[in-house]
Amino acid sequence: MEKSQHISFNMLIAGVGGQGTLLASKILGNYAQLIGKDCKMSEVHGMAQRGGSVITHVRVADKVHSPLFNEKQADIILAFEELEALRWAGHVKEDGIIIVNKQNIYPMPCAVGMAEYPEDIYEQLAKYNAKIHKIDAIGIANKLGETRTVNIAMLGFCAAILNFNKEIFIDAIKKSVAASTVEINLKAFEHGYALAAEGNS
Repeated sequence: MEKSQHISFNMLIAGVGGQGTLLASKILGNYAQLIGKDCKMSEVHGMAQRGGSVITHVRVADKVHSPLFNEKQADIILAFEELEALRWAGHVKEDGIIIVNKQNIYPMPCAVGMAEYPEDIYEQLAKYNAKIHKIDAIGIANKLGETRTVNIAMLGFCAAILNFNKEIFIDAIKKSVAASTVEINLKAFEHGYALAAEGNS
């Protein structure tokens, strides 16, 4: 099997409970293993119950000594929700990448009227001098009839713009998800991948 020789990155995956940040991390870890790279992932940070903020750190290189990295050290932020993108944007490197799912999930303070959901998220994100990709991953998931595939659609887009080996990444998905969900997850991946290939973001 062909090995990728130049893959090395720090990625922060941000979402809310129930969006599959851990599964996304697992898939990336399996991809790293399949291409002969080392990968370490952090524990979940924040409140893992549905609706709470959740992040994971994923580090891939020839040799990784620690799963964690500091602010301004993420090559990529993969955000499954817009406010979570803003919440963790301080971790992105100068000229890094922020990939954002165009979805709003109101945190409890906003839901009960104690705070307002920001209306200027993308204006604030622009201050970080990162390349921002906005994709409708929730639209893909809704089209497929399975909202839990947002994470896989996001990974598809990410895999395309980072020039990951597509076939090996598909193998990583198959290795990571339940057999009964392989088909729907691969459809989500292909839709996300196609968005990047078509230059839509």
